[in-house]
Amino acid sequence: MPGLYLVAILISAAGIALLDRRWRLAAWDSLARTVLAVSIGTVFFLAWDAVGIATGVFVKGDSPLLLGVDLAPHLPLEEPFFLAFLSYLGLVAWAGALRLLDRRATHADASAPAGTDGR
Repeated sequence: MPGLYLVAILISAAGIALLDRRWRLAAWDSLARTVLAVSIGTVFFLAWDAVGIATGVFVKGDSPLLLGVDLAPHLPLEEPFFLAFLSYLGLVAWAGALRLLDRRATHADASAPAGTDGR
C-alpha cells in the first residue's frame, strides 16, 4: 500500500506531539526553539544521508510502502519527514529525561534531613 510508511510517520509524530503538549516538553514550552532544533537536526541528517548516498553506503530499497517519489537518487520523499520526526522525538525524549532527573533531584533534596546533601 503506497504511502503507508509516510502515514505511519505522521501518526507517530502526532502521538509525540500529544505527549509534548501534555507535559509541555518542547514545542508547547518554546515553539521557536523547537522548530529551530528540529530544523537543524533535519538538515544535519539530510546532509549525512547525502554523504551516505554519494559514497554508496545508503541505497533505497524497493518497498510497496513508499510513495515512489524520489527527491534525489536513493532519497525518497518520506526521508525528510522521518528525519524531522527523529529530531523531534529525540528532543521530546531529552526534555522528558531532564524533567524526570530534575524531579528526582528535587524530591531527593526535599526528603533529605536538614544540613545534609541527601546522600
